[in-house]
Amino acid sequence: MKEGKKVSDAVIKRLPRYLRYLDDLHEEGIERISSGELGKLMGITASQIRQDLNCFGGFGQQGYGYNVNNMREEISTILGLNNTELSLIVLGAGHLGTAIANYTNFEKRGFKIKAIFDINPEIIGKKIKDVEISDVKYLEEFLSSNKIDIVVFTMPAVAIKSVLDIIVKSDIKGIWNFSYLNLKVPEHIAMENVHMSDSLMSLSYKITQNKK
Repeated sequence: MKEGKKVSDAVIKRLPRYLRYLDDLHEEGIERISSGELGKLMGITASQIRQDLNCFGGFGQQGYGYNVNNMREEISTILGLNNTELSLIVLGAGHLGTAIANYTNFEKRGFKIKAIFDINPEIIGKKIKDVEISDVKYLEEFLSSNKIDIVVFTMPAVAIKSVLDIIVKSDIKGIWNFSYLNLKVPEHIAMENVHMSDSLMSLSYKITQNKK
């Protein structure tokens, strides 16, 4: 990353998409690609790609293009995925929490689910991919004796409020929040909010506009 340069959230959110396409190109045995060719695949302009990557030093040469594997490694490093395993716990073992816990691509990217917690006595003790669902009342004890990087919130809002202080006082570095709550946490804890209903309503808007 260029010294002293603040990278916009919009650029950061595009990096995982670049990585997905580069992974596909790598799997196909493609070793080099131009910004124009990559832009056509992704549906964005070559200029946008060059501007985004220039925030981190470029990675390519004029008239020579990008080395696919090198670019994958560089973006993985920027995203903190290289040679690092980030540990997660999932709070909420309902449908969404179960789907997240079962998603195999997380481990491929270096994210390891260490524990799952819930408040429902009917599912406590059951397992999701060999990880036993624990009672949330043991959350504080677990966090005090285990190094966890990320908490995934998929439980009801009332339950989240009851454990938020425990999370904030721990060594947690980030929260992946699937609830509708706008959580207030200290600046040292990174937050990523995922509002799936907002995305669905945006899709509804686009469908409505297409009917006009």
